Amino acid sequence: MATLFENPAKTHRSLSSFIEEIRKKGELVEIHAPVDPVLEITEIYDRVVKKQGPALLFHKVKGSQIPLLINAFGSFNRMNWALGVDSAEEIAQAIEEFLEMKVPSGLLDKIKMLPKLGLLNALGPVSVKTGACQEVVIPAGQGPLLDKLPVLQCWPKDGGKFITFPLVISRDPESNKRNVGLYRMHVYDNQTTGMHWQIHKDGAEHFRRLGKGSGRRMEVAVAIGAHPATMFSAACPLPQGLDEFMLAGFLKKSPVELVKCKTVDLEVPAEAEIVLEGYVEEGDLRLEGPFGDHTGFYSRAKEFPVFHLTCMTHRENPIYVTTVVGRPPMEDCYMGKAIERIFLPLIKKQLPEIVDINLPWEGCFHNLILVKIRKSYPEQAKKVMSAIWGLGQMMFSKCIVVLDADANIQDISEVSWRVFNNVDPKRDIVTTEGPVDELDHSASRDFFGSKMGVDATRKSEAEGMQRPWPEDMVMEEGIKERVTRRWAEYGLGEWK
Repeated sequence: MATLFENPAKTHRSLSSFIEEIRKKGELVEIHAPVDPVLEITEIYDRVVKKQGPALLFHKVKGSQIPLLINAFGSFNRMNWALGVDSAEEIAQAIEEFLEMKVPSGLLDKIKMLPKLGLLNALGPVSVKTGACQEVVIPAGQGPLLDKLPVLQCWPKDGGKFITFPLVISRDPESNKRNVGLYRMHVYDNQTTGMHWQIHKDGAEHFRRLGKGSGRRMEVAVAIGAHPATMFSAACPLPQGLDEFMLAGFLKKSPVELVKCKTVDLEVPAEAEIVLEGYVEEGDLRLEGPFGDHTGFYSRAKEFPVFHLTCMTHRENPIYVTTVVGRPPMEDCYMGKAIERIFLPLIKKQLPEIVDINLPWEGCFHNLILVKIRKSYPEQAKKVMSAIWGLGQMMFSKCIVVLDADANIQDISEVSWRVFNNVDPKRDIVTTEGPVDELDHSASRDFFGSKMGVDATRKSEAEGMQRPWPEDMVMEEGIKERVTRRWAEYGLGEWK
């Protein structure tokens, strides 16, 4: 893991130090003109993010004294800077090195492994007595809570205002294991919100384990604004039971410091900007939504648990971090691409024939996955499709396209050329049924629908191909090099 940790100076101490970095690099625009959180900020942000523009810090949001940060991760550069790397591939390489560690066979090997194991142990979250997130404490009933925040109504037909970048912290009532997830929160009034725990998410499983008809309460804490790596980790699709704060420590190269909440028995990042404390109660549901979602369409209103605030704490001068999702590209696209690159080694560990994957933005993460494989035997592409549909949240992949190892699947034009030329629909397209994302509006009913796999690899006689497969047309390397050297002689300008 030397690659990732060889330059600790690149990491940030907090959200504030990240803001200062992007300010110095000209990647932050600070807006001091008054602006309305109802629709107006969304329209500004949408125009900026679609042109790969800067992060935006609004200082005068109508109805609030708290500045609002949006589009913090909305470029490849800012996403990398947030994680303290030049490329997400550095993190992927560090994970790959860790996965390749073998059980030491001798004393010398054991000694060599100690620094790596010690480093991993040192990156687990640690408890501290105090934190900046509790510089101001407001118990419920003793002043404005949610009314203080510059919460957005993002789109015209949204059901109201939504907190869109909350780190929602809960514990499994049975195992007591922690989960940190990004779940939008529909603001109903000063002290209550919806808790959008989709049926397949860990938070929803925690809520179900309260037991139907039990009337039991489950404590919940919500952090808004934290170290960029901590915010990113909450978005990552970790296997159930793995601690997102451990991943955050790995990414930011230092432990996440946690402080105990004032009114609930949970811990939150000590350097968070704003913290909401409270509870949900079994059987206490309310209509949540509609909401303009990351697919570019509205998700309909449905009943979800109600979150009741018991306290709000925040820094002396907090910053409210938010985002807006919608038709790609949006800020979440850059986060999704980083997740894709970082988690590729874990996928390859389970499916070694996979060389690369690509989740195009147009597929909204779960509608399309492009995969290239080292094909060793007939119908291997279909085996890969089945395996992916059984792999955690990748089960939601509506369409999987498998290509050969020499395809550049990051080039959509090349993918299209290969697929449209290589595929015989009757032979190469398979369909199945299974769980689908709750936001998949194309499915005929909630949570269940059909999926399609496309085998765009070259076909052999063993796969029913009754004639020779043609070779790709590729120019000889010697000719390519000669033309490149003599390009200026042709009067065609500089070769780039």
